[in-house]
Amino acid sequence: MTQPRLTDRGRATRQRIVEATGHQILAAGIGGTSLDDVRAATLTSKSQLFHYFPGGKNELVRAVAEWEGEQLLAAQEPEIHDLSSWASWERWRTRLVDYYIGLGRWACPIGSLATEAASADPELASMIATSFTQWRDLLAAGVRRMQDVGEIGRDADPQRLAAAILSAIQGGLVLSQPERDPWPLEASLDQVLHPLGLAAAS
Repeated sequence: MTQPRLTDRGRATRQRIVEATGHQILAAGIGGTSLDDVRAATLTSKSQLFHYFPGGKNELVRAVAEWEGEQLLAAQEPEIHDLSSWASWERWRTRLVDYYIGLGRWACPIGSLATEAASADPELASMIATSFTQWRDLLAAGVRRMQDVGEIGRDADPQRLAAAILSAIQGGLVLSQPERDPWPLEASLDQVLHPLGLAAAS
């Protein structure tokens, strides 16, 4: 769908709508977020909303998914592009936990979208899969760097290990949410990362 040409003010308004919708979805899910909710949160009219998102709610949610994916990776900078030492991994872990604490709702925006996306919107599901793949590839690249310096054995599969780390993050967040405390997330990450350090030390 052709996007409208926007002024700087228009781009700022569009971004404000995307961010407000992201907060709504994190709190109530896609199904629990209506365009009326978005209009009320952003003080925009129906005509404004459809000016910026001619495809309606589906297009808006896809824009949210793209923005959330960018935010998630940005929160892990610069360590996500390093991960060549255990110190870098530890700094990455701290940044990631701090990011989720800062969201205030103990949920991964991308993971939350993924739980609703598959059946509701195949295009959205594809976008989320791409975000997870990009994240997994960056973690796998870090594992390979650790293999290159002899800190992780060559028999480890970087992609499978990266997938296990992502699973630990998502599972840890599920357990942290009802407790509103980071310790389950931290424990999940430690459980998947600590054995690697022990193996390297031995």
